[in-house]
Amino acid sequence: MSVEARALVSVEEYLNTSYDPDCDYVDGELVERNVGEFDHADLQGQILIYLNRYRKAGWISVVEQRVQVARTRFRVPDVCVMRAEKPMPQIFRTPPVIAIEILSPEDKLSTMQKRIDDYLAFGIPNVWLIDPSERRAFIHTREGSVESTDLVLHARDCEIVLDLPEVFAALED
Repeated sequence: MSVEARALVSVEEYLNTSYDPDCDYVDGELVERNVGEFDHADLQGQILIYLNRYRKAGWISVVEQRVQVARTRFRVPDVCVMRAEKPMPQIFRTPPVIAIEILSPEDKLSTMQKRIDDYLAFGIPNVWLIDPSERRAFIHTREGSVESTDLVLHARDCEIVLDLPEVFAALED
């Protein structure tokens, strides 16, 4: 039985290196994310456009932002929402109010669950998982997980709502 050797990378090296596309960093290992397909990027962009309506209320929405969820763990959610600060940190080290992951066809549920677990353990109160091919959405909180049957996602602890039927309709225009 052969064991694949993986080169460990220091936190400093990860933070001082640009990856294209960016990747997660989990306990010394670089973990690739499934990105780069048009449908994924288009949905990501439409969600960002939709969430930008909350900017005047003091919320910043960004795509593929590094979030340090633990001392040796950095995750890069597809979209996240954070209270605006001046200046905005280059790496989020306090929990965003929302982390959104969009499933790609290659994503494995077990891998995605590890990401969700990291977000919740870090203190992100709203973790939303969107499956665009099935038009389904799941809300994950510390209390558990539930499917949003109407596809309208309401954030806890703030006024932010994501109306996925409206977002999906914008994709079809």
